[in-house]
Amino acid sequence: MNYLPLESLKNAWIFKHKSLPISDKNITKIKPMTIERANILWDTFISKQVDHPDFFKKGDWPADKGNWLEQGKWEGIWDSNEVELPVLINDHLNWDNNTVVYYCSARDNVIETTWLIFQQCWKNFLFMDDGPILIGKKRHQVVQFTSNGYFKIGQKPS
Repeated sequence: MNYLPLESLKNAWIFKHKSLPISDKNITKIKPMTIERANILWDTFISKQVDHPDFFKKGDWPADKGNWLEQGKWEGIWDSNEVELPVLINDHLNWDNNTVVYYCSARDNVIETTWLIFQQCWKNFLFMDDGPILIGKKRHQVVQFTSNGYFKIGQKPS
């Protein structure tokens, strides 16, 4: 088994928040990975050295400023009635709706969904804003969200 029931997440409330409802159909497409599966994905695509974005260091591609192209602010849009992700993110991640994406909050906390579901539920995901990286399966474009209300877009090295 590669996935856990959503209710087993310690912060599952973010997907059931009354102010940001998610349809039953969509909630089934938000799939937290088992710790073992999350560890493999994190080690393969994020870092073999650290277990949380707060600790990236030399040798981790997210720590290399050369991998980041631009930054923007997500918090103002998150607080507004606007439902779309910031334009800079949408333009950078010009992915098909069915692209599998991974929201990587920590080595033990990776959530799989599709690009369409992430776009529709991004405000729920960003209750976890302490450095998570959004990557797409077989894609090089990435976004990192920070708790100071900013995000940065970049390219994950091959």
